[in-house]
Amino acid sequence: MSFGQRRVASRRGKLETGTKVASSAWFSGLGFYPKRQGLRLAQVPSRVTMPVYTTRPSIVSEMGKLNYFGLRGKSLNWAISIIAGCDFLLFGYDQGVTGGILTLPAFQSQFPTIDSEPEGLLGGLTKSQRSTNQGIAVASYNLGCFLGAIITIFIGNPLGRKRMIILGTAIMVIGAVLQASAFSIEHLIIGRIITGLGNGGNTSTVPTWQSETCSSHKRGKLVMIEGALISGGIMISYWIDLGMSFAPGSVSWRFPLALQILFCVFILAFVWNLPESPRWLILKGRDQEAKEVIAAIANLPEDDEYCKNEYVVMKKTVEEMSKGTFKDLFTMDKNRNFHRTCIAYVNQMFQQICGINLITYYAAVIYSGLGMSRFMAHLLAALNGTEYFIASWPAVFLVERVGRRKLMLFGAIGQAITMAILAGVNSQKTYACQITGIVFLFVFNTFFAVGWLGMTWLYPAEIVPLRIRAPANALSTSANWIFNFMVVMITPVAFDSIKHHTYTIFAIINAIIVPVTYFFFPETAYRSLEEMDSIFSKASSGFKGAFDVVNVARKEPHRYGKNGELLIQYDDKETGHATTRENRRENSTSSSENNGLWARQDEETQNVEKS
Repeated sequence: MSFGQRRVASRRGKLETGTKVASSAWFSGLGFYPKRQGLRLAQVPSRVTMPVYTTRPSIVSEMGKLNYFGLRGKSLNWAISIIAGCDFLLFGYDQGVTGGILTLPAFQSQFPTIDSEPEGLLGGLTKSQRSTNQGIAVASYNLGCFLGAIITIFIGNPLGRKRMIILGTAIMVIGAVLQASAFSIEHLIIGRIITGLGNGGNTSTVPTWQSETCSSHKRGKLVMIEGALISGGIMISYWIDLGMSFAPGSVSWRFPLALQILFCVFILAFVWNLPESPRWLILKGRDQEAKEVIAAIANLPEDDEYCKNEYVVMKKTVEEMSKGTFKDLFTMDKNRNFHRTCIAYVNQMFQQICGINLITYYAAVIYSGLGMSRFMAHLLAALNGTEYFIASWPAVFLVERVGRRKLMLFGAIGQAITMAILAGVNSQKTYACQITGIVFLFVFNTFFAVGWLGMTWLYPAEIVPLRIRAPANALSTSANWIFNFMVVMITPVAFDSIKHHTYTIFAIINAIIVPVTYFFFPETAYRSLEEMDSIFSKASSGFKGAFDVVNVARKEPHRYGKNGELLIQYDDKETGHATTRENRRENSTSSSENNGLWARQDEETQNVEKS
C-alpha cells in the first residue's frame, strides 16, 4: 500500500497507513504525524488528503482549523458537560463545607462569636446573639451569590460565556484564599461574600453556556444531572469535613475551605480552550466563528445542510431574544409574560423556602443538637450527603417519563409530611425520637432530590417565552439566592428561639406548595416554545387566566412525540414562529439520541471505506 493511500481502520477514529497506526488526536489535536514517519503536515505532498478523525466516524473537511483539545462531536459535548459538572460540584461543595466546620473545636476557638452551642455568655455575647452572628457568617456567601447573579445580568453578554466563567472562577479562588486564611470573623465574612460573587456569576452563566453549546435534545437531562452534581459536591464536602475533623489545630477547618481552589484550577485549566456559545458569537456579529463551533459540536463540515440549518435557526433565535427587555416581563398581552415570569419566580422561591438548606448548611449542627457526639454528627452528615447524592439520580430518568408536575407534587407532599414528623419527634428527648429524627432528615433529602433539586433550573426556562427568557431567568435566579440567604440566615436564630417549631413552619410552607403547584404550574414535558405560547394565549384574560392555564395545558394535544417526532402540523401564522428544528425543540428535552445525524455519518464512513 502506497504512502498516499488511506482507509478508516475502525469506528474508534484511528488511522491505518501501511502497517503503522496513529491516534486521531495526533492529527486533529497536535497537528503532526507520528515521529516514526518523520513528517509534519506542512511536509506532506499536496496529493495526499489528510482526514480529521474523531470519536465518531471521520468527516473529511476543513474542520481541522479548530482545536478544542482535538475533540469534536460527542467527545466535545462530553468535555463541555464535564467542565459544567465540575462547576456544579463546586457549587455544592461551597454550600456544604461550612456546616461541617461550625462544630470543630479549632474553628470555635478561632471564631467564638459565632459558636451557638454553649449556653450563657461567650465572648461577651449571649447564645441568641451568637446564633445571629452564625447566621450572618454562613449566609453571607448566599448574599454574595445574589449580588453575583445580578451583576451578571449587566456584564454577562459584553464579556461572553467563557470569559464570564473564567472571571467568576478566578474571583472564587480569591474568596477561597481569604476564607482559608481568615483570623477574624470580618475576614471570614468578606471571603465568603467574594466567593459568593464568583459563584453567583458562574451559576448564572454555566447552564446557559452548556445549553447553548450542547445538542438540544439532551438539554433537559443535562440540567437534571447538574442538579445531581450539586448534591455530589455537598457529599464530598461532608466527607472532607469528617476526615479533617481528626486533624490537629486550624488545618482541620482551613484545608476544607482551601480545597475548593482545586475545583477552580481544574475549570480554569480547560474552559479556555473549549467552544464559546455560538449564540453569543452570533449576537456579537462573529458569525463565521459561530459556524465553526456548530460544525465542531455536530462533528460535521461547515457546509453540511444540518450545520447550515442550525446556524439559520440560531440567528433567528438570537434576533428574537435580543428584543426582550425587563419592561416586557410585566406585560399581560396575549403571551401573558407577567404571568409566566411569576410562575418562574415562585418556582425558584419554593425550592429555597421548603427547608432544604436548613439541612444542607447545618447538618452537623442539627445532629449535634439531637444528642450525637461530634464524630457521630459528622459521620451522619456525611452519610446524609451520600444518600442525598444517590437520591438525586432517579429524577434524571423520571423527569421526561413522569413529567415535571408529578415530580414536584411528589416532592412537596413528602417534604410536608417529613417536616411535620420532624417537628413532632424533636419536641421529645427520648432515644426513639432521636433515631426517628435522624432517619427523617434522610427521608426529607430523598423527597427534595427527586422533586425539586434540579427542577428549578429546568422548569422556569421552559415556562417563559423566548423573547424574555434572558431577563426572566435572571430575575428568577435572583429569587433562588435571596430566599436561600433568608433561610440560612434565620435557621440558627429560629432553632435558638422556637426550637422544634422551626420544622413546623417548614411543614406548613411545604403544605402550601402542594396546591399552588397543582393549580398554577402547567406541565411542560415534551412541549415546544410554540406550544407553551399557544397554551398561555388560550387561557382566560386577566387574573382569571392564572387559574385555568393548567386545564388548558392538560387538554392541549402534543405536537411532538417523546422521541421528537412531529405528531401534528401547525400553522406558522397562528404561532408567529418559524417552524425550525431549534424553535420546535428548544424546550423539548427528549433523551433520545439524534439517530438521523449518526446514520448520515455512518453512511459517509461506509462510502470512505468503499473508496
